[in-house]
Amino acid sequence: MPLVHIDLVAGRSDEQLKAMMTDVTTAIEKHIGVPRENVKVVVNEMQPNHFMDGGVLRSEK
Repeated sequence: MPLVHIDLVAGRSDEQLKAMMTDVTTAIEKHIGVPRENVKVVVNEMQPNHFMDGGVLRSEK
């Protein structure tokens, strides 16, 4: 049972997230031969003020 974790800064629509998760599921199914019903995908969204890159909060960019 593959379990894929994806961390993103919040800001994408539900439709975008669903499309991405579907594509990830399809890629796992295609490349490692796992039935799609066994693939689990979890998206963790961070608030922009909870993510810092190079000393700058994403909310400040």
